[in-house]
Amino acid sequence: MSEALALPPEKLPDVRGKLTQDAPLAKLVWFKAGGAADWLFEPADVDDLRAFMRDLDPSVPIMPLGLGSNLIVRDGGVPGVTIRLGKSFARIEAEDDHTLRCGAGAHGVLIASTARDNGIAGLEFLRGIPGTLGGFVRMNGGAYGRETADVLVECDVVLRDGSLKTLPVADLGYTYRHSELPQGAVVVGARLKGEPGDPAEIGAEMERIAQAREDSQPVRTKTGGSTFKNPPGEKAWQLVDAAGCRGMMRGHAQVSEKHTNFLINTGTATSADIEQLGEDVRAKVKAGSGIELEWEIQRVGRP
Repeated sequence: MSEALALPPEKLPDVRGKLTQDAPLAKLVWFKAGGAADWLFEPADVDDLRAFMRDLDPSVPIMPLGLGSNLIVRDGGVPGVTIRLGKSFARIEAEDDHTLRCGAGAHGVLIASTARDNGIAGLEFLRGIPGTLGGFVRMNGGAYGRETADVLVECDVVLRDGSLKTLPVADLGYTYRHSELPQGAVVVGARLKGEPGDPAEIGAEMERIAQAREDSQPVRTKTGGSTFKNPPGEKAWQLVDAAGCRGMMRGHAQVSEKHTNFLINTGTATSADIEQLGEDVRAKVKAGSGIELEWEIQRVGRP
C-alpha cells in the first residue's frame, strides 16, 4: 500500500466531483488488465480540478487518464491520484478562422465530426486515433500522415500548483510522439486550427480513414494503440514481422496477426504478460536487425 493510499479521504482536498479510493482501472483501459488506482479523482469542472491540485500534497504523484487506449496499467496499481476528466471536459465549440475550441476529454471521432459539420478540413486524421484530446496534446498523437503539432494552436493546462496556463504550440517542444509539457501538468483544453473545406469531402476522407483502420488494425479486440514507435526510416510493424513475432504469445497476451505493432489480450492476460511480451518482441527485433524499438504505449504503475 502506498503512502498516498494510506491517507484517509479527509486528509485529501475537498472536492465537488468524485473521489474514489482503491479504484479498479482495468475496466477503464482498452487492454482490460491491470491494478487499481490508489485514488481516482473525477473533477466536476476546471475550478474543481484547480482547487484540488492547489491543495494536494505536492509529494503525492498524479496521472491523467483519458480513454486508456494507449496505456498499460501495471498489475500493482497506480500510486497517488489518477485524474479522469468527464463530460464537462468534452465540449467542443467552433470559433472563427476555422478553429475549434475543445475540452481535453473530447474524443478524436467527435472532434473530427464537429470539424466536418463546420466545414473545417485538416482534422480528419483524428478520426483514426482512439483517444481524447488530452492524450493527443501530451503525446503529439498522429495518424495517416498528420500529427497534433500540425493543427494545435495552443493548449490550456492546470499546473501542479493549481494555476491555469495557456501554452502556445511553440512552447511544447513537440517531436515524434513526445512533448515537453510541464511536469505534473493536466491538459484541460486546446484550440485546433484547420482550413476551409467541403463537408462532403471531409466526411469522405473520414470514412476512408475509418475503413483503413478497420481493415488493418485489430480494433475489435482488447488491445492498445501502436506498441512501438517507428524508428527513423523504418516501420515498427515490419521489423516485428521480420523478426518472426507475428502471433507470438506469452500467457494470454499475443502479438496481433492482423497488425504486428499491436499487442492483444486474447482472454485473461495480466499486464505483466502484455508488457513482458513487448519486451520479448524488442529482444527478437534487436537480435535480428540490431534496432532497439522504443515503446510508444505508456506503461504506468507498480509491477
